[in-house]
Amino acid sequence: MSLLDTLMMSGKEVLPLVEGGKGISATNGMSSGAWAAAGGVGTVSCVNADSFDEAGNIIPQIYHGKTRIERHQELVDYAINGGLTQVRQAHDMAGGNGRIHINVLWEMGGAEAILEGVLAKAKGLVHGVTCGAGMPYKLSEIAAKHCVFYHPIISSARAFGILWKRAYQKYGNWLGSVVYEDPWLAGGHNGLSNAEDPLVPQDPYPRVAALRTMMNKFGLHNVPIIMAGGVWYLRDWKNWLNNPEIGLIAFQYGTRPLLTKESPIPQIWKDALTKLKDGDILLHRFSPTGFYSSAVHNDFLRNLESRSERQIKFSAKQTEEFVAEIQAGKRKYFVRPEDKPKADRWIASGYDEAMKTPDGTLIFTTMTECQEIRQDQKDCMGCLSQCKFSNWSENPETKFSTGRGADPRSFCIQKTLMDIAHGGTLNNNLMFAGHSAFNFSTDPFFSNGFVPTVKELIARIQTGD
Repeated sequence: MSLLDTLMMSGKEVLPLVEGGKGISATNGMSSGAWAAAGGVGTVSCVNADSFDEAGNIIPQIYHGKTRIERHQELVDYAINGGLTQVRQAHDMAGGNGRIHINVLWEMGGAEAILEGVLAKAKGLVHGVTCGAGMPYKLSEIAAKHCVFYHPIISSARAFGILWKRAYQKYGNWLGSVVYEDPWLAGGHNGLSNAEDPLVPQDPYPRVAALRTMMNKFGLHNVPIIMAGGVWYLRDWKNWLNNPEIGLIAFQYGTRPLLTKESPIPQIWKDALTKLKDGDILLHRFSPTGFYSSAVHNDFLRNLESRSERQIKFSAKQTEEFVAEIQAGKRKYFVRPEDKPKADRWIASGYDEAMKTPDGTLIFTTMTECQEIRQDQKDCMGCLSQCKFSNWSENPETKFSTGRGADPRSFCIQKTLMDIAHGGTLNNNLMFAGHSAFNFSTDPFFSNGFVPTVKELIARIQTGD
């Protein structure tokens, strides 16, 4: 027996179950097509989506341009071609059932060009666009231009209010839903504001109720809210159903569909999910986007934590504050007397290279890691609209620079997500997951190594379990 009634989403009655879009290559045409075929809303990630050659092999995304601007255009071209490939596969698999959405991050490099490129060439194949990670003011205009519904991802009623008043009210008839993504529970990049404490989670109910109140003031009573982040068992959300304070509600699943037969992630990733424990997901701020994000607390993140811990203030010249001299690599620096013992200890331990940060500090690392960081920064292809790791910006008015120095405390996100999605090691890459991922190890549905099809998972979800 299903706990859910169908509702209107992107122009069609569907199950109020949405596949969360996960880039890079963690939701594709196969996974989203299967989700739509089962009556829900599948979501193709258009963040560096894969293309295939005539033999069906994935085409490696190799960059040949000598400049970042040239490589950035290559990235946009790869994304459009890959997005079209995956959307066509999803459409074919769906067989006319459900809905197919595409997902982009507004802060990804070339977001507007990629959206325009995919939507222009996929007419009739895409029914909606979800977009978050920033304030996507132009999302409504682009969606309306191509006659598809838009589904903004926000983390507070205030954020939606700003978007509606500044842009969305002009194209209100194409607003398909509002996705509330819990910033403390969702995997990937989260919308925590500076006024919110990352260590003190807030109950999503009053936040979503406030969003509904605001939407009703705008006359959006019939527009669904999609609850995203922390959703596992529907039985835990029964008081949200047929609740006038919440109104029309759907639920987005990002982490749980990773462990399905149609999920494109490598088998080693699927196997690792079943071993996660409560607390294994870390909400951190190392992402080059500057946003908080949630991922498995593995060696990759622990290395970033320790790298930042080996950090002290410095001066290139001796001053009253910075009087103690140290030598790291071939260069000398002046540090505060109380910091010199720490620096000496790190250098003696093999972290004998110092790298400057934009905040007037040094981090201490090995020669090998230092060289890798600098090479990654040099190889930047502009995968973000602005990147604190490489200092790239896609804004020509700022000469394609953020105006700040490259930050070695961060990392190349495109490199690590591409690697883990295509069979790279799990411990040494960023492994996104929501904070409820530990349920894989306790959920009876996944016991004895059982991996369901998407259809079987959706059937299970509807029972409340």
